[in-house]
Amino acid sequence: MALRMLCSKTFNFNLILPRSSINHLPEQLQNVAPATVRWSSFRSSEPVGDIAQFPEVEVVQNPPEWKYVERLLAPRTVPKPIPKENYPSGWKPANPRPELKYVVLRTKNHMLPVYLRRGFRGQRRITAIRHVEGDIWQLEAELRYLIEKQLNRPIITRVNEMSGHIEFKGDHVAFVEKFLLEKGM
Repeated sequence: MALRMLCSKTFNFNLILPRSSINHLPEQLQNVAPATVRWSSFRSSEPVGDIAQFPEVEVVQNPPEWKYVERLLAPRTVPKPIPKENYPSGWKPANPRPELKYVVLRTKNHMLPVYLRRGFRGQRRITAIRHVEGDIWQLEAELRYLIEKQLNRPIITRVNEMSGHIEFKGDHVAFVEKFLLEKGM
């Protein structure tokens, strides 16, 4: 703050120093100029000069070199995965069974939509499942039964049927993902 005051054009040394000491300051400090110049607006920047000084630009619609540029650009959509026996990352493609009354759709990156949400500085953990279609209540009942059986205590769940979300209190992401992969989702 003090440095900003000293560097401003309108700063008056009379406010902090008696008149006798101002006369003893070097001449550079008596007439303080601003330390920086702001170039934050297009109005304050220099105008563009003559356009003839810039090189000519040729717009080509289908050059043969474009294939080298395209490989550097990110794809517009996520490509479909190449089918293999097993993948090195452990990922498995969706293979839904028709006899199930519910399905959990994959995300656009072909991943299971199972997330761990943390709240209250990491103290509260909530496992969330998204993109559930079909009988969401049956999926919630099956998962709640298996998780309660594993923990030997009841757990709290929340189902939003309109948006297709299920939430379980606690960190059960690995268990839910394993369950969904066994079901073929």
